[in-house]
Amino acid sequence: MSEQNKPFVVTDRRKFTLDGTPRPDADRSPEQEEEARATSAPPEQPTPVAEARPQPDPAPEPPAEELPPGPTAEQAERSRAAYEATADRLDTAVRAANPGAEHLPPMNFERLVQSIYMTAIMQLGEATPEGEQPRVDILGARQSIDMLGILADKTKGNLSPDEERLLDNALFELRMGFLEITQALARSAATKVPGQPGQPPTPGRPGPSIVR
Repeated sequence: MSEQNKPFVVTDRRKFTLDGTPRPDADRSPEQEEEARATSAPPEQPTPVAEARPQPDPAPEPPAEELPPGPTAEQAERSRAAYEATADRLDTAVRAANPGAEHLPPMNFERLVQSIYMTAIMQLGEATPEGEQPRVDILGARQSIDMLGILADKTKGNLSPDEERLLDNALFELRMGFLEITQALARSAATKVPGQPGQPPTPGRPGPSIVR
Protein backbone atom coordinates (compact mmCIF):
# COMPACT_ATOMS: atom_id res chain seq x y z
CA MET A 1 0.00 0.00 0.00
CA SER A 2 1.39 3.43 -0.93
CA GLU A 3 1.89 6.18 1.60
CA GLN A 4 -0.96 8.20 0.03
CA ASN A 5 -3.53 5.41 0.41
CA LYS A 6 -2.35 4.32 3.88
CA PRO A 7 -5.12 5.05 6.43
CA PHE A 8 -4.48 7.65 9.12
CA VAL A 9 -4.06 5.91 12.51
CA VAL A 10 -4.30 7.61 15.91
CA THR A 11 -2.19 5.87 18.58
CA ASP A 12 -2.77 6.39 22.29
CA ARG A 13 0.69 7.21 23.74
CA ARG A 14 -0.41 7.59 27.34
CA LYS A 15 1.44 5.33 29.74
CA PHE A 16 -1.25 5.30 32.43
CA THR A 17 -4.99 4.69 32.40
CA LEU A 18 -7.54 7.05 33.97
CA ASP A 19 -7.27 5.32 37.36
CA GLY A 20 -3.42 5.70 37.45
CA THR A 21 -2.44 2.12 36.62
CA PRO A 22 0.26 1.56 33.98
CA ARG A 23 -1.07 0.61 30.55
CA PRO A 24 0.10 -2.86 29.46
CA ASP A 25 0.83 -1.68 25.91
CA ALA A 26 2.55 1.59 26.86
CA ASP A 27 6.03 0.35 25.89
CA ARG A 28 5.05 -1.14 22.48
CA SER A 29 6.42 0.41 19.30
CA PRO A 30 4.18 1.80 16.54
CA GLU A 31 4.85 -1.31 14.46
CA GLN A 32 3.74 -3.50 17.35
CA GLU A 33 0.60 -1.40 17.78
CA GLU A 34 -0.33 -1.81 14.11
CA GLU A 35 0.30 -5.57 14.23
CA ALA A 36 -1.84 -5.90 17.38
CA ARG A 37 -4.72 -4.07 15.78
CA ALA A 38 -4.46 -6.21 12.63
CA THR A 39 -4.56 -9.46 14.61
CA SER A 40 -7.34 -8.35 16.96
CA ALA A 41 -9.66 -6.84 14.31
CA PRO A 42 -12.70 -9.04 13.75
CA PRO A 43 -12.90 -10.61 10.28
CA GLU A 44 -15.17 -8.93 7.83
CA GLN A 45 -18.54 -10.55 7.65
CA PRO A 46 -19.72 -11.44 4.13
CA THR A 47 -22.68 -9.53 2.91
CA PRO A 48 -25.71 -11.77 3.39
CA VAL A 49 -27.35 -12.78 0.18
CA ALA A 50 -31.10 -13.07 0.13
CA GLU A 51 -32.05 -16.68 -0.10
CA ALA A 52 -34.19 -17.56 -3.08
CA ARG A 53 -37.40 -18.84 -1.60
CA PRO A 54 -39.06 -21.55 -3.65
CA GLN A 55 -42.29 -20.40 -5.20
CA PRO A 56 -45.32 -22.42 -4.16
CA ASP A 57 -46.72 -24.65 -6.81
CA PRO A 58 -49.89 -23.31 -8.44
CA ALA A 59 -53.08 -24.80 -7.14
CA PRO A 60 -54.13 -27.73 -9.29
CA GLU A 61 -57.16 -27.11 -11.44
CA PRO A 62 -60.23 -29.05 -10.44
CA PRO A 63 -60.72 -32.06 -12.67
CA ALA A 64 -63.33 -31.67 -15.37
CA GLU A 65 -66.59 -33.39 -14.66
CA GLU A 66 -66.51 -36.71 -16.43
CA LEU A 67 -69.51 -38.63 -17.62
CA PRO A 68 -69.98 -42.09 -16.15
CA PRO A 69 -68.83 -44.89 -18.41
CA GLY A 70 -71.49 -46.15 -20.77
CA PRO A 71 -72.83 -49.70 -20.81
CA THR A 72 -70.97 -52.37 -22.66
CA ALA A 73 -72.30 -53.73 -25.94
CA GLU A 74 -73.50 -56.86 -24.13
CA GLN A 75 -75.33 -54.86 -21.46
CA ALA A 76 -76.99 -52.63 -24.07
CA GLU A 77 -78.15 -55.64 -26.09
CA ARG A 78 -79.54 -57.42 -23.03
CA SER A 79 -81.47 -54.34 -21.91
CA ARG A 80 -82.89 -53.86 -25.44
CA ALA A 81 -84.05 -57.49 -25.63
CA ALA A 82 -85.64 -57.31 -22.18
CA TYR A 83 -87.41 -54.06 -23.04
CA GLU A 84 -88.86 -55.42 -26.28
CA ALA A 85 -90.05 -58.61 -24.59
CA THR A 86 -91.77 -56.60 -21.85
CA ALA A 87 -93.37 -54.27 -24.41
CA ASP A 88 -94.73 -57.25 -26.35
CA ARG A 89 -96.28 -58.73 -23.20
CA LEU A 90 -97.85 -55.33 -22.46
CA ASP A 91 -99.37 -55.15 -25.96
CA THR A 92 -100.77 -58.65 -25.56
CA ALA A 93 -102.35 -57.76 -22.22
CA VAL A 94 -103.88 -54.55 -23.63
CA ARG A 95 -105.40 -56.38 -26.61
CA ALA A 96 -106.78 -59.09 -24.34
CA ALA A 97 -108.42 -56.49 -22.09
CA ASN A 98 -109.77 -54.49 -25.04
CA PRO A 99 -110.93 -56.83 -27.81
CA GLY A 100 -111.15 -55.06 -31.12
CA ALA A 101 -108.90 -52.16 -30.05
CA GLU A 102 -106.48 -50.93 -32.65
CA HIS A 103 -102.90 -51.97 -32.21
CA LEU A 104 -100.56 -49.05 -31.74
CA PRO A 105 -98.30 -48.58 -34.75
CA PRO A 106 -94.55 -48.83 -34.13
CA MET A 107 -92.72 -45.64 -33.22
CA ASN A 108 -90.86 -43.96 -36.05
CA PHE A 109 -89.45 -40.52 -36.88
CA GLU A 110 -92.77 -39.24 -38.20
CA ARG A 111 -94.64 -40.19 -35.02
CA LEU A 112 -91.88 -38.64 -32.90
CA VAL A 113 -92.19 -35.29 -34.70
CA GLN A 114 -95.99 -35.41 -34.50
CA SER A 115 -95.89 -36.13 -30.76
CA ILE A 116 -93.69 -33.11 -29.98
CA TYR A 117 -95.72 -31.00 -32.43
CA MET A 118 -99.05 -31.80 -30.71
CA THR A 119 -97.54 -31.13 -27.28
CA ALA A 120 -96.41 -27.67 -28.42
CA ILE A 121 -99.83 -26.99 -29.99
CA MET A 122 -101.58 -27.68 -26.67
CA GLN A 123 -99.03 -25.56 -24.80
CA LEU A 124 -99.80 -22.68 -27.15
CA GLY A 125 -103.50 -22.98 -26.27
CA GLU A 126 -104.58 -24.04 -29.75
CA ALA A 127 -106.42 -27.16 -28.54
CA THR A 128 -108.76 -25.21 -26.21
CA PRO A 129 -112.44 -25.99 -26.80
CA GLU A 130 -114.49 -23.25 -28.40
CA GLY A 131 -115.84 -20.70 -25.93
CA GLU A 132 -113.24 -21.41 -23.24
CA GLN A 133 -110.31 -19.18 -22.40
CA PRO A 134 -107.05 -20.54 -23.86
CA ARG A 135 -104.50 -21.54 -21.26
CA VAL A 136 -101.02 -20.92 -22.59
CA ASP A 137 -97.86 -22.52 -21.23
CA ILE A 138 -95.51 -20.22 -23.13
CA LEU A 139 -92.33 -21.51 -21.50
CA GLY A 140 -93.28 -25.13 -22.07
CA ALA A 141 -94.13 -24.33 -25.70
CA ARG A 142 -90.75 -22.73 -26.17
CA GLN A 143 -89.00 -25.85 -24.83
CA SER A 144 -91.01 -28.11 -27.15
CA ILE A 145 -90.20 -25.93 -30.16
CA ASP A 146 -86.52 -25.83 -29.21
CA MET A 147 -86.63 -29.62 -28.87
CA LEU A 148 -87.74 -29.92 -32.47
CA GLY A 149 -85.04 -27.43 -33.47
CA ILE A 150 -82.36 -29.59 -31.84
CA LEU A 151 -83.80 -32.64 -33.56
CA ALA A 152 -83.55 -30.83 -36.91
CA ASP A 153 -79.93 -29.84 -36.28
CA LYS A 154 -78.81 -33.29 -35.15
CA THR A 155 -80.53 -35.17 -38.00
CA LYS A 156 -79.54 -32.77 -40.79
CA GLY A 157 -78.37 -34.71 -43.82
CA ASN A 158 -79.73 -37.99 -42.45
CA LEU A 159 -83.44 -37.62 -43.27
CA SER A 160 -85.50 -38.59 -46.25
CA PRO A 161 -87.12 -35.75 -48.25
CA ASP A 162 -90.52 -36.51 -46.68
CA GLU A 163 -89.12 -36.55 -43.13
CA GLU A 164 -87.23 -33.29 -43.70
CA ARG A 165 -90.33 -31.60 -45.14
CA LEU A 166 -92.46 -32.80 -42.20
CA LEU A 167 -89.98 -31.42 -39.66
CA ASP A 168 -89.56 -28.09 -41.48
CA ASN A 169 -93.33 -27.57 -41.70
CA ALA A 170 -93.83 -28.42 -38.03
CA LEU A 171 -91.13 -25.96 -36.95
CA PHE A 172 -92.47 -23.20 -39.20
CA GLU A 173 -96.05 -23.52 -37.92
CA LEU A 174 -95.04 -23.69 -34.28
CA ARG A 175 -92.67 -20.74 -34.49
CA MET A 176 -95.31 -18.60 -36.19
CA GLY A 177 -97.88 -19.65 -33.58
CA PHE A 178 -95.41 -18.79 -30.82
CA LEU A 179 -94.92 -15.29 -32.26
CA GLU A 180 -98.67 -14.78 -32.56
CA ILE A 181 -99.35 -15.81 -28.96
CA THR A 182 -96.53 -13.71 -27.50
CA GLN A 183 -97.74 -10.66 -29.41
CA ALA A 184 -101.32 -11.26 -28.20
CA LEU A 185 -100.10 -11.56 -24.61
CA ALA A 186 -98.12 -8.34 -24.96
CA ARG A 187 -101.17 -6.47 -26.28
CA SER A 188 -103.31 -7.89 -23.50
CA ALA A 189 -100.84 -6.72 -20.87
CA ALA A 190 -100.65 -3.23 -22.38
CA THR A 191 -104.42 -2.69 -22.29
CA LYS A 192 -107.14 -3.18 -19.73
CA VAL A 193 -108.40 -6.70 -19.37
CA PRO A 194 -111.89 -7.11 -20.94
CA GLY A 195 -114.68 -7.89 -18.50
CA GLN A 196 -113.46 -5.56 -15.73
CA PRO A 197 -116.03 -3.23 -14.17
CA GLY A 198 -116.71 -0.36 -16.54
CA GLN A 199 -115.36 -2.27 -19.55
CA PRO A 200 -117.69 -3.85 -22.13
CA PRO A 201 -117.21 -7.60 -22.57
CA THR A 202 -115.35 -8.58 -25.69
CA PRO A 203 -117.52 -10.66 -28.00
CA GLY A 204 -116.32 -14.03 -29.14
CA ARG A 205 -113.46 -16.00 -27.67
CA PRO A 206 -111.66 -14.48 -24.68
CA GLY A 207 -107.97 -13.68 -24.91
CA PRO A 208 -105.28 -16.13 -23.82
CA SER A 209 -103.97 -16.38 -20.30
CA ILE A 210 -100.58 -17.63 -19.14
CA VAL A 211 -100.51 -20.83 -17.14
CA ARG A 212 -98.66 -20.26 -13.86
